[in-house]
Amino acid sequence: MMNGFTHFDDKGNAVMVDVGGKDVTERTAVAEGTILVSGQILSAVRSGGVSKGDVLGVARVAGIMAVKKTSDLIPMAHPLFITKASVDFELRDDPSSIRAVCTVKTEGKTGVEMEALTGVSAALLTIYDMCKAIDKRMVMQDIHLTEKTGGKSGAFRF
Repeated sequence: MMNGFTHFDDKGNAVMVDVGGKDVTERTAVAEGTILVSGQILSAVRSGGVSKGDVLGVARVAGIMAVKKTSDLIPMAHPLFITKASVDFELRDDPSSIRAVCTVKTEGKTGVEMEALTGVSAALLTIYDMCKAIDKRMVMQDIHLTEKTGGKSGAFRF
């Protein structure tokens, strides 16, 4: 382990962490993020008036699919057996925005923080994709881990 970073060996080479000796525990992670949108987009999402379809329904599915594919996207993430993945949304008027929250659970030897962060990111990207014909000036921001339970390091709350 180089300088306390577990994804590097003593020679500085990138490696996947060996979790073989760790205990299987129930692990949960929650991440959230926000996309700032115009009032026109917010109104269209609320009313179901986006021409590409059900924005939040599609974004929810995209987030869940991304959770399951995290190890294909993040080089040092372990493939995990996900026991729960959900994505929920909150539409806000001031400022016009959509908050996404992704919750992921597993029973395993490593946590699901990356899965939750990937899920929320994919959900926000899908909102952007489905609404960009209305207005491309959307801003994704404040994507972060809000909660984590399980494992050796214990609980975390932002």
